[in-house]
Amino acid sequence: MKSILSVIGVLLLSVVLFTSCSKDTDPADVDVFAGTFKGKIGYVDDEKNISQDNGSVFVTKVGTRYDFRFSDGIPDLTGVEFEKKDDNTMVSIGSSGTGLITINKDKLVIGFARNGRSWTADCGR
Repeated sequence: MKSILSVIGVLLLSVVLFTSCSKDTDPADVDVFAGTFKGKIGYVDDEKNISQDNGSVFVTKVGTRYDFRFSDGIPDLTGVEFEKKDDNTMVSIGSSGTGLITINKDKLVIGFARNGRSWTADCGR
């Protein structure tokens, strides 16, 4: 019985992730989202200054929490909270850093600083 429930759980998770990854899925419309945005990305701290014109950001969302996993050796930006604005655009809120992150089904724009580190992105899907 346990193995049957495990199989059903895996199948349900697969369906949720498959539908969450569609390019037509807007992160504002779902509680679980995963998608890759490609374009110009950057990162600066005391030791690194990384800029990439053809980078990528893998975005995951669970509830209102977003995690951004960058390519090209850029550290991840995690635990960012959002609120929904007009036109299905999500805008970052809270004291997790300063700046602006906007995300919708077509575009990701990041200009965000936290603890002396800053991330930038201008990407599309």
